[in-house]
Amino acid sequence: MSEEPAVTPSWLTPDPTAWASGGGGPMDNSTGLGTFPSEDSLQPSQLPLLVNPWDIVLCSSGTLIACENALVVLVIWQNPALRAPMFLLIGSLALADLLAGLGLVLHFTCAYLLRSDSAQLLTVGLVVASFSASVFSLLAITIDRYLSLYYALTYNSERTAAFTYTMLVLLWGLSLCLGLLPVTGVNCLAEEVTCSVVRPLTKNNIAVLSVSFLLLFGLMLQLYVQICKIVMRHAHQIALQHHFLAATPHYVTTRKGVSTLAIILGTFAACWMPFTVYSLIADYTYPPLYTYATLVPATYNSVINPVIYAFRNQEIQKALWLVCCGCVPASVAHRARTPSDV
Repeated sequence: MSEEPAVTPSWLTPDPTAWASGGGGPMDNSTGLGTFPSEDSLQPSQLPLLVNPWDIVLCSSGTLIACENALVVLVIWQNPALRAPMFLLIGSLALADLLAGLGLVLHFTCAYLLRSDSAQLLTVGLVVASFSASVFSLLAITIDRYLSLYYALTYNSERTAAFTYTMLVLLWGLSLCLGLLPVTGVNCLAEEVTCSVVRPLTKNNIAVLSVSFLLLFGLMLQLYVQICKIVMRHAHQIALQHHFLAATPHYVTTRKGVSTLAIILGTFAACWMPFTVYSLIADYTYPPLYTYATLVPATYNSVINPVIYAFRNQEIQKALWLVCCGCVPASVAHRARTPSDV
């Protein structure tokens, strides 16, 4: 029977000491962290276990993501008034980010305690599925916002609800399929040369994910351009009807709404684009530091999502105040919805 290969504590670094040496090779004695016996003479359970500080950062991000989005999921779940298609999609986004945060924490725990290939594949699959569902939910929210403006008169109908449920089933089904790929054998554990910058995902696997992201980003960009055109056209029509000037409050709030859309899209691109581009051009031979430097900002998108999509919403703000304080401030209760809330 062949001997089981040693399990890597980190999902990004073939050598757990690579972060200390700065180049992916074994640690030398000059690091001041001690000298270890040869790894060839040790069993996997006896290998020196060093905690990669970047993994600690990812675990900390996962904890923050999980706590933040758990609050959003709890509020939407417990409030019967938050059952409109918009809130279902926001809840889907929060649930996806919650699972992504839990996946990061579980991966850190399993990698450094269990050190098992099976646990590694399961947790990586959970992270891939969750972040995929998060990105797909962002696209679904963009589609919903476009439809709510383009079909304003018929938006609140059973057809819209059915379309929303269909989008939810499709996005979660596709995300689950993507997350199952590493578990069902599409991984590089058996052949290291096929690894991508994120072990144990293969180069082809992460290339598919990256290209899919670029396509989704292009679609979101096109939808947001159309949303901006609709918002500006509505504002112009209202201005003509009431003989408003460009400096009127309605025009100002409309411009604020367009700026909000730009912030949403810009934040999404700033978080995910560096990792997406890097994963397409790099492979497992590149220094792990570059992967961490691009992956950590991508996780921050799940930290920012609740602030952009949930905590700014008037109805969710009311529900949060009721849960936390048992009352709703007058400034929140009577705030009018403006174009900046689109």
